[in-house]
Amino acid sequence: MRRLLLCLAVCVAPPVLAAQESAGKVYSGREASALRCANAMAFTAVALDSVGALAPGEKDVMLGVTIRILERHVSGTWEQKKQALAVIRDRHDPQDTLDDFRRYAESCLKEFPIN
Repeated sequence: MRRLLLCLAVCVAPPVLAAQESAGKVYSGREASALRCANAMAFTAVALDSVGALAPGEKDVMLGVTIRILERHVSGTWEQKKQALAVIRDRHDPQDTLDDFRRYAESCLKEFPIN
């Protein structure tokens, strides 16, 4: 889980291209949507935990969901995925990411199942 703590926190919104510049990995379509979902989940988990808004263990569950989305729905190495998440994080305002989570979390889990 620590490998994803770097990715501070959607899905069925318009896809976003996330490029991993050194290896040239570009994500689009469903993979870009999965990355946005994972980003929103991770960012929200860390943000809510930082203000004490989550019960013990909930952040770990949310980060676990993030990992499962990335494992099952996004190709590439962990390094490529982390770098793509960093691109998304850097391109989106934190408040927009939290708003995305509120709007799309349920549909993200339907679109990108973790079971």
